[in-house]
Order: sequence, then structure tokens, then C-alpha cells
Amino acid sequence: MPVQKIWSVDHACGHSIDVDLSERPADRRAGYARWLASRDCSECWRASKDADSESKAEWLANKRADEAEAAETWAEQYRMPSLDGSERAVGWASRCRHQLVTAAYTALVTEGGMDESEWQAIEEAVRPLTRAGWWIDNREADPSDLPELLEAASGTDRPTENPRL
Repeated sequence: MPVQKIWSVDHACGHSIDVDLSERPADRRAGYARWLASRDCSECWRASKDADSESKAEWLANKRADEAEAAETWAEQYRMPSLDGSERAVGWASRCRHQLVTAAYTALVTEGGMDESEWQAIEEAVRPLTRAGWWIDNREADPSDLPELLEAASGTDRPTENPRL
């Protein structure tokens, strides 16, 4: 007698579905049917996946809103100017600027040997950088590199167009 090809699977979600396992080797059908029974049926799995996607999207939106609020509060507290760029870029860059500058403060002042007066010079160098793209481009920079990045952005170490001048 041949091994059955159609298996009635009672899924973990409570649905019972007849599944054609004829394409699986005969000696693997029973094990696969048991595995299927330990899972939700396809329809319930898709529904839960869609719900997870929505909850992840909602979580991410809430996280971004919290980050934006923290960046805005920080910018007001430290008198940081508004950034220039598209609305989307400005929002992203504001979060990047906040994260990079606060991480740099921690790395250089709190954990490093820099004193507050040296930090004030860095803070002053941050203010003129209002191009959103600069902050987005440098979002993954090491926070301790911020002074060097600010120096490069200020143009003090850029070569002139005509090297003879």
C-alpha cells in the first residue's frame, strides 16, 4: 500500500487543512506534516506577518517622533540654527546632528580629557553647518572625529583652487 499523499493537518492556529505532500519523498511526509501542525496555517501566518509589519512600522514612527522631539529640544537648548534642505532631509539631519554632537560630547568631555572651554569652541563650530546633507553624510562618523570633521567643513584645511596662490 503506498504512503498517503494527502495529509489532514491540524494547525496550531486551530484550522484544519488537507495538504498535498506528493512532491515530498514518501519517507519525509509524516515529519513534514507534524512540522506543519506545529505552525499556523498560511492564511493565519500571513495575517500575523501583516500585523507585525504594521506594529513595526508604528514602533519605528514612534521612535522617529521621539528622536525628532529630543533633537528639537536639544537644538533649542543649545541655540542651534535650523538646517537647510528638503523637509525630509532636515528632519533626518536634525536627528543626525543631535546624535553625533551629543555622542561627541560624551566621548570628548565626559569620557575624554577635553574641558568645557575647548568644547565650547567645537559647539561654536557646529552652528554654521546648516546644510542638512553634511550631517546626513557624516551620521556614521566616530564621535571623537567631530573636531577634525568640523575643521575640514570650515574650509581652513582645504587647498585653494590655484595652488600657487
